[in-house]
Amino acid sequence: MPPSSAVVGQIFLKPKRAQPFFGRHPWVFAGAIDRVEGDPADGGVVELRSHVGTFVARGLFNSRSKIRVRLYSWDESEALDEAFFRQRLQRAIDLRHTVLRLNTSPDSAYRVAFSEADFLSGLVIDRYGEWAAVQFNAFGMAERQEMLGKLIRETLGVRGVYRKVEKGVGKLEGLTLVDGLLCGEAPPSEMVVSENGLKFAVNLVEGQKTGYYLDQRDNRAAVAKFCAGKRVLDAFSYSGGFGVYAANAGASEVLCVDSSEGAVMLAMRNAELNGLGQLTFAKNDVFNELDSLVAAGRNFDVVVLDPPKFARDQHSLPQALRGYRRLVQQGLKLLDRDGVLVMCCCTGLVTMEMLEELIAQTAVGEKRDFQFLDRRGPAADHPVSATCREGTYLKCVVGRVV
Repeated sequence: MPPSSAVVGQIFLKPKRAQPFFGRHPWVFAGAIDRVEGDPADGGVVELRSHVGTFVARGLFNSRSKIRVRLYSWDESEALDEAFFRQRLQRAIDLRHTVLRLNTSPDSAYRVAFSEADFLSGLVIDRYGEWAAVQFNAFGMAERQEMLGKLIRETLGVRGVYRKVEKGVGKLEGLTLVDGLLCGEAPPSEMVVSENGLKFAVNLVEGQKTGYYLDQRDNRAAVAKFCAGKRVLDAFSYSGGFGVYAANAGASEVLCVDSSEGAVMLAMRNAELNGLGQLTFAKNDVFNELDSLVAAGRNFDVVVLDPPKFARDQHSLPQALRGYRRLVQQGLKLLDRDGVLVMCCCTGLVTMEMLEELIAQTAVGEKRDFQFLDRRGPAADHPVSATCREGTYLKCVVGRVV
């Protein structure tokens, strides 16, 4: 039986704490709550009310999380039932299909729903051809996973839905989920999806995140324009996305570096799928490999640095910034005059302004002039809600080194 859509509790806010939630921010932290009436179970539907009892919104409760209530509807007459989630999911699909037109072929790959950005806090869905990958990053959504899996299959028409678990979310939300088939047919060990005319292999079971980094789609295409006839370094290459685009654009040579043997094998497979022979691969700690390249006097015309998230909380932010600074320093040392540096950062706590300042300071320290050419974010299927701009995470800075 799916969790009931009936309201099982009332959450009353402290005085002067209601304004953000009237403004449709979806996260109610424990510190904003004055009292809880009723005895809501984790994952149960609750109503959020001001300190004087005025209805604010309806959401899902979780006593195990710092985010005690995730809000979904500001309409007092609207139930958080199957019809509600079907309508929300369809609205997210309409953006990708009708507005962005990303469903152009049976093997298209794109993000279908992006948590708060699609007003479905704690739910992430990616489509890879005939299969979907889903992450439940909130307890209330995980409690409804069977119903949501059914809705995903019905609305997208996919053959199966595979559950992926994001690292660290279990501790934050009190979840005990594991990767595995949610409903329908199990995905094959390799699926091949198309992206801007190129082919990429995806393994839903063993791949990072949900199998592929869809958010860099437009950035890969933008960076490829700088690569014709150039020597390109793709650091933290994972499946070789930037490197494959660069080679396809006519790069004279491409070196892909990643610490994971599985990632290197995947990148090699993607080069093969696209008939590209000018790629070489190195399996090594990326920082160590870059140091070795600098020591060997290697130079490149385009250096792409696309590391994983370095910080998940404020405590680890200073160390993360030191890591980004070291990467930029290594990249600058490897670039010839008039070279192009591409610095990506998916740590949400690092703003675009912080990243630009870090690059500027590092360039001065290396006695190199740096010109910002482009400032980019994720592809449009990774939107940001106007009322929850904390969803901003991916930065991609492109600049010329003189």
